[in-house]
Amino acid sequence: MMLTTSVQDSLPSRALIWLVASFGVLLIPQLERLPFWLIATCCLLAGWRWLAQQGRVRLPGRWLRSAIMLALIAVYVATVHGRFTVDTAASFFVLAVGLKWLETRSVRDFYVLFFILAYLGAVNFLFQQDILWSLVNLTALALLLVGLQIINAPDLPDSSTAGWRRLGMLAVKTLPIVALLFVFFPRMEPLWSVPLVSGQARTGISDTMRPGDISNLAQSSERAFRVTFAGPMPAYPDRYWRGLVLDYLDGETWRQGERSLPRRPGRVARDGGVGELEAGEYDVLLEPTDQRWAFALENSRAVSGNVVEAGQDLFRFRRPADSSIRYRLAFESVAGEETERLTPLQERRYLQLPISGNPRARELARSLRSRYSDVETVQALLTRFRTEPYFYTLRPPTMPDDGIDSLLFDNKRGFCAHYAGATAFVLRAAGIPARIVVGYQGGETGAGGDYLIVRQYDAHAWVEVWLRGRGWVRIDPTAAIAPSRIESGLRDAVSDEGSFLENNWASPQRYGDVALVQWASLQLDRINYHWQRWVVGYQGQTQMNLMRQLPWGLGMRELGYLTAGIVGAGLLIAGLVSAWRMRTGDRRDAFGRILSNWHQLCHRAGVPVRKGETPSALAARLGQARPAAAESARRFARTVNSHYYSDGSASGEDRELRQMRRLLSQMRKQLRGTHTTPGTES
Repeated sequence: MMLTTSVQDSLPSRALIWLVASFGVLLIPQLERLPFWLIATCCLLAGWRWLAQQGRVRLPGRWLRSAIMLALIAVYVATVHGRFTVDTAASFFVLAVGLKWLETRSVRDFYVLFFILAYLGAVNFLFQQDILWSLVNLTALALLLVGLQIINAPDLPDSSTAGWRRLGMLAVKTLPIVALLFVFFPRMEPLWSVPLVSGQARTGISDTMRPGDISNLAQSSERAFRVTFAGPMPAYPDRYWRGLVLDYLDGETWRQGERSLPRRPGRVARDGGVGELEAGEYDVLLEPTDQRWAFALENSRAVSGNVVEAGQDLFRFRRPADSSIRYRLAFESVAGEETERLTPLQERRYLQLPISGNPRARELARSLRSRYSDVETVQALLTRFRTEPYFYTLRPPTMPDDGIDSLLFDNKRGFCAHYAGATAFVLRAAGIPARIVVGYQGGETGAGGDYLIVRQYDAHAWVEVWLRGRGWVRIDPTAAIAPSRIESGLRDAVSDEGSFLENNWASPQRYGDVALVQWASLQLDRINYHWQRWVVGYQGQTQMNLMRQLPWGLGMRELGYLTAGIVGAGLLIAGLVSAWRMRTGDRRDAFGRILSNWHQLCHRAGVPVRKGETPSALAARLGQARPAAAESARRFARTVNSHYYSDGSASGEDRELRQMRRLLSQMRKQLRGTHTTPGTES
């Protein structure tokens, strides 16, 4: 039994090139997520298949394919390090697609790989949902569909051009139905959800803080979140976005003293879904962080159900933010509220310090405490930062042991995390409860001034102290050392040393003095922002809010009926159009219509058309049966052959069309009153 692929079943090169191109495009969204060796391996395997198609190399046999597969799987397992998550499963799927190239030999294999690559495009949406990445995935799908058309008609001339044309027409025809189904198809929440746990570290703040952590974030211009306000935006100095509180000092690392208990994964709730913004409310569209904390301004309360209050003026999600999440908060008045006292346990927590270390900072605290009250001690420390030569820098020196002493008394150069940690240390040593708050401060206005964009370089740390009669009060040593950081942003604060995004040359935000670059960046961000809010974030509750605004107020049941009606109407229209085209398909071709009329004329004359019969053979039989029409039939057949089997100009085709009509009219007249010659039909 032969195992080689037959010539008829071989894969055409013109179809394979579209398949390879689609695979390459689908790998683009994976570049940042997958290890380099896996990307290189997939490109090598696809290239191997293409070179084999060109006859330059041979595809591996069964045993060599098995060896390659086992070797690559072993390398993959070794690099995973036991982390089996959705992320690693998706990476393994990419490896499996790459290995599939080595056994793609026939048309059947093409169809299998077609559906696999289409599924890979769907997997990409787990990790990239911006509008640009969506267009990349759609481009890859278009390449696949063009290749599918070529594989079904490989011998047609200009099949690629015709494939793109048919694909464009199909998109135009189906777009209205797709848009209607997107708006009205019921968006029900899933019965369960699998958290997109990823072993890949995401950019953003963490639940610990060492002196240099936030300065590393300052070199990233990635978006953290965007905010839309119902009213005027807060002034720049008031944009303190609280994320989490760190109140336990472990050596040089600040941590959370109380850990929240783990929760079972909840259902996906990616949208706030609470209708139009009302007075005092603001919407936050958070980028994926794989963390449970939400960011909010002071004195806020939760409005949407996908975020809950966690105490300490903080907010949490019910599950980690493994995808973009939209939530809503509102400002609330705190006037007239009584300040509660700290319990003894809380006082011990907020006064905790290591047993030893930083003796000069401890002596400074004792000196301040011996002369001043709590409020005066805080003011004296801030005055020290304001009047002595302390510098705010993105290039802090390496901190030795007793780093707080070195910062306060020796080098006096640091970033917000350095100064916040030193401030909390001194205040605790002075007997004043203090804690560190980590989040973001600032945010630039988006295009059109409709929303704020908060980026990773806006990450910030500050201190809150407990003052009797006032409760927790924010103090920010950075505001005393570098007021421009709080009033206008990081760029202005480090403009003299030129360190803003110095390691991120590809970021548009680095070139703030180039107006065109900034304009293009903000316009692209606005497009993507609305895409995230109204397309990616169009979930169940958001849909129901929109439906309630319609005059007839649709509910979930009505949406189901409407969706079924849209699908049914679409199928009915498609069926009617298809039936009409089948009945009138030959009428759209003038030559085909005249040829069909000639066949009918021959049939009425007792000379029916035989299967596979040429025009010349039919004309000969007609002339034999009806000699009066023999010459006209012969000339008619010659004109038909000239039209279908010779290259002619448009004017020549018009002349042939007129001649065929004239000859057909002559044959009708010649066949009237004549009779079939006996014995001519057999």
